[in-house]
Amino acid sequence: MDRMATRRIERTQESRRLLVAAAAELFAEKGYRQTSFIDIADKAGISRGSIPWHFGNKLGLLEAVVDDQLQTVLTGFPSSPGELPGDSLDQVMSFIRLPATRLFITLLAEVVEVDSPIREHYARLHAALRQTVRARIPAEALPPGTTPEAFTVLLVGAIIGVHAQWRVAPEAVDLEAVRAAIRALLPAGLRQP
Repeated sequence: MDRMATRRIERTQESRRLLVAAAAELFAEKGYRQTSFIDIADKAGISRGSIPWHFGNKLGLLEAVVDDQLQTVLTGFPSSPGELPGDSLDQVMSFIRLPATRLFITLLAEVVEVDSPIREHYARLHAALRQTVRARIPAEALPPGTTPEAFTVLLVGAIIGVHAQWRVAPEAVDLEAVRAAIRALLPAGLRQP
């Protein structure tokens, strides 16, 4: 590949990265529906015509943002089953503190609307989170009568709920105390050794 072609590919990748980063920040700040192409282009310092060229439309851009954020979440989890929560719980609690995770709470308010254009994308995000957590929960560690699937929904729901409460009133939610409480309430087979 010649030098000019390589440089063009690099510029394209950088434009895409800048657009995803700008959209993530604006979607977190203003919400999906209230953010325009102009807002995103101005924030990224890139022509607004680049958005449909890279992503097709605003929904395609949202999908890229959610996929990017999901990858950030999933790469923070250990890969071996049975490691949740231990280090994974610590990582989840640290992830909650990241400014970018505000996006998930902002979008949550929009996805509960019946006609939400982003509902399907957010449902996929939750499914991926449940799948990642579920893979790390050994069935034998759970109390009798508790399915790994139900426990996963409960644990992910607790983390999302804690996250929402902390974003709304950070001064009222002590994340360290919450982490300790979650760990104490977990079945013995899931606690950090």
